[in-house]
Amino acid sequence: MQLSQAVHAEIEARGESFVPPYPHRRTVPAGFWELYRLFRENMIATFSAADYHDPLIRARYVTVDLFTINDPELVKSCFQAQHEIFQAKTPQMRHALRPLLGDGLFVSDRELWAGRRAAVHPIIHASRTRDFAPIMVETIEEWRGQWAALGEGASLDVLSEMAQLTAEVISRTIFGRRLGRELTGEVVRGFSDYQAHVDQVDWLSLIGLPDWVPRFQGPAAHRALRRVHRVIDDVIERFARGEGDETAVIGQLFKARDGKGRKLSRRAIRNEAIVIFMAGHETTANTLAWAWYLVSQSLRVRAQLHAELDAELGGRSPGFDDLRRLGYTRAIIEETLRLYPPVPILGRQALAEGEIGGHRVRKGALVMVSPFMLHRRPEIWSMPDHFVPERFGPGMPRPGKYAYIPFAIGPRICPGLTFGLSEAILTLATLAQHFELELEPGHAVEAKCRLTLRPGDGLPMRLRLRG
Repeated sequence: MQLSQAVHAEIEARGESFVPPYPHRRTVPAGFWELYRLFRENMIATFSAADYHDPLIRARYVTVDLFTINDPELVKSCFQAQHEIFQAKTPQMRHALRPLLGDGLFVSDRELWAGRRAAVHPIIHASRTRDFAPIMVETIEEWRGQWAALGEGASLDVLSEMAQLTAEVISRTIFGRRLGRELTGEVVRGFSDYQAHVDQVDWLSLIGLPDWVPRFQGPAAHRALRRVHRVIDDVIERFARGEGDETAVIGQLFKARDGKGRKLSRRAIRNEAIVIFMAGHETTANTLAWAWYLVSQSLRVRAQLHAELDAELGGRSPGFDDLRRLGYTRAIIEETLRLYPPVPILGRQALAEGEIGGHRVRKGALVMVSPFMLHRRPEIWSMPDHFVPERFGPGMPRPGKYAYIPFAIGPRICPGLTFGLSEAILTLATLAQHFELELEPGHAVEAKCRLTLRPGDGLPMRLRLRG
C-alpha cells in the first residue's frame, strides 16, 4: 500500500525514519547446512534480499517441491480459489503440534476440519467479542494496578508481562473467571516448555519418510504436553460435574455440534480448548510486546497516541464501544501486525495436483507464504521496513485483502482475529494512558521466529508514569 506524499513529507520534515530490526537478508545463495541452521534457529532469516521482490520462489529439497508465494494474486489463487487442494497444514506443522493439539482445528483438514469449524467458529466469532470484552477490561485493569504499584523506573520484561496478561484473559475466557485464575500459570508453563523443546523442522518429511511414521519430540516436550493435557482434562471433568461457568468457552464446547450435528467428545473438547488457548495467548502477547517497543522508539507516534487517548478517553478505561473511536491506536496495532505478524510463515501441503502462477504443483508439494516477507515487499508497500502507523489511519485506503494477511486468509483465516485485535487495542489504550515504557539502554532487540515471531527471548524496559 503506497503512502501519500503528505505522509512522506511529514515524516521527513520531523526527521523520523524509524526502521525496526529485521533479520539479515542474504545477498549470496546459502548452502544446505546453512539453511538447515537458519531453519532451526530463526526461520525468517532464510529469506534472501532478492526473495522479497520475487512473486514466486521455487525450490526442491531432497524429495519435496517447495513453492514460496510472495504475491497477493497468488495468495488468492492458492489459499482461496484452490482451498480444497491447499487446505492441509505441512507435515512439519502437523508433526510439531499434533502431539499437543491432537485432531484440533488448527492441524486438521478435509471433513474433520469442516466439522470442527462448524462447532468452534460460532463460539469465538467476531459477534461474540462484546461478550468477552468485560473479561479483557477486568484483567487489563488488574495489570494497570500492578504496574502502578511497581512505581516510576521499575524494570519489566514486557514480553513476559504481555504473555502473562493475555494468558489470564484467554484462560478466564476458556475456563471461566474462577478456574481461569487458578490454572493460568500451569498451562502457560506447559506451553512454554513444549515450544522450547519441540523440533519445528521435520527433515524426515523432506527425505520422503511417509506421514504415518511416528516422529519423536523427546522426553522434555512430552512432559510438557502431558502437563497441559492433565490440567485441561481436569477442567473438563469439573465442567462435566456442573462445576464450571456455562458461558465460558469450555461450557460452550460441551453444547457445540459439529457439521453433522454430533456432540464433541471430551478429547475433542480438550483439543479445541488447547487450540483456542494457543491462538489467543502468545500471538496477542507478541503483538503487544512489539507494539510497546515500536511506540517507545518513535516520539511522533507516541505523541499522537497520547493525544488520541486523552481526547477520547480522558483517563477512563476503554470498553468495547470505544474501539471504533480509537482509530490511531488501532493503526498502531495493525502496523505492528504488518511488520511482525505473529505467525510469520504459513505452510500448506497439496492434497492433489494443482497450479500456481502457471506452474504445475504435484500432490505432496509444500506451498508457503510468509506474511513477514509479503508485508515488506517493496512493490506493494511504501517504506516497507519503516514503522508508519499512518498507513492504517483514518481516511487511508485499506490494503488489499490478499496483501495484508497477519491472521492468514481464506477459509482457514483465524476465527479469533477480532478477539485478538480487540484485546490488543484495549490493552494498549488502557495502559498507555498511564504509563510509558523505555527500552533498557544497550538491549538489542531481535526478530526471532520459533513457531511464532518474538522480540528475542525477552524485552527489558523501564516503566515511566505519565502525568
